[in-house]
Amino acid sequence: MLQSLRWSALAAAVVTSLPIATSIEPGELIPVDGEGAKYWTRWRGPSGQGAVAGVNYVDTWSDTTNVKWKVPVPGFGHSSPIVWKDHIFLTTARDGGAKLSMLAFNRADGKLLWETPVPTPYVEHVYEKNSRASATATTDGTLVYASFGAHGLAAFDFGGKLVWHSKIADISNYHGSAGSPLLYKDRLFIYQDNDNGSWVAAFNAKTGDVIWKTARQQTVGWGTPVVVRVGDHDELVINSQRSVVGYNPADGKELWTVRGMSFEVIPTPVVGHGLVFCSSGRQGPTIAIRPGGSGDVTGTHVAWSTPRGSPFVPSPLLHGDLLYMVNDIQSILTVVDARTGKLIYQDRLGEPIKEGFSSSPVAVGDKLFFTNDYGQTFVVQAGPTFKLLRVNEMKAQVIASPALVEGIWYWRTDSALIAIGAK
Repeated sequence: MLQSLRWSALAAAVVTSLPIATSIEPGELIPVDGEGAKYWTRWRGPSGQGAVAGVNYVDTWSDTTNVKWKVPVPGFGHSSPIVWKDHIFLTTARDGGAKLSMLAFNRADGKLLWETPVPTPYVEHVYEKNSRASATATTDGTLVYASFGAHGLAAFDFGGKLVWHSKIADISNYHGSAGSPLLYKDRLFIYQDNDNGSWVAAFNAKTGDVIWKTARQQTVGWGTPVVVRVGDHDELVINSQRSVVGYNPADGKELWTVRGMSFEVIPTPVVGHGLVFCSSGRQGPTIAIRPGGSGDVTGTHVAWSTPRGSPFVPSPLLHGDLLYMVNDIQSILTVVDARTGKLIYQDRLGEPIKEGFSSSPVAVGDKLFFTNDYGQTFVVQAGPTFKLLRVNEMKAQVIASPALVEGIWYWRTDSALIAIGAK
């Protein structure tokens, strides 16, 4: 283990705090409410941030310990499971990407209920670590929505019927597609930054029709947007190549921009303390932004930024007053004060493996769970000092993030869907 103090002087010196206009209204995340709050309805759960309500989840497991059931997943993909009542949904790719499908499993025993394909006239090129089924689905309890990258968006009912399929443009991204759709009121948001004309668009959730489409300047990216409430209005926030951009979710009009991100950006923003925390890839900067404003607000709406410790693939995790980030280039966990960016500590999670973490972390009670690509989950005590409680070994490749519902963890590995909980 690295000693936290070795990193303190260096990281503290590079945090930049900028003046904040006092008239800026703080932002807050818009979580899933109603019945959906009980389930895992989207990427990173109902909170959209990997925060889990309830404490009746086991924190110890292996490939045999606390495994309630394990079933094979046909095909291959990196999308995370979502859960509604007795259904678990996953996307998958068969035949090297020639066939893309939505899968539904019975939550009680993992039985495959149905598989429904979508039109795939060609095979999308993807990077070797990516898959052709990387985007996580979302649901409102009536339909299940998923992005199939270059092959568009699709909606399915709970019986497996393909309700609609919408493709509005060809996509050419050198690593393939990955970003997940975001469900908001009566519409779905998704953006596709690529070499064939980048855009962000809103789709009618019932019909798949395009409500609005806004061109973007960025050329590469694989992220998922969030919607933030700022005073009397909402803002769609996209963390992306070179900049973070806020849009009006009603009509797609660009509201504001903050410059300073790196070239390749994947992590989903997290929200808290009136700030939106955006990390950029390959050890690029993490920036804390106060949403709101108009035009280029880099000089007025950035609370702090730090060029060290940022993740490439996993999203950050906000727990209380602390922001946790696992750098997947060196397997370093970096913890900062969320309000100021001040370094709290840094320490290593396992061996320093380049691109060794893909799954985004989750928080359950006062424990934090960081899972690397080799199926090792590092259980860390939340708080201002590093305390590694245990390392759980699943002995399988894990790229997807877990879903947690009613005391059960649902994990997708490279070949299986696994339910973990107390027997």
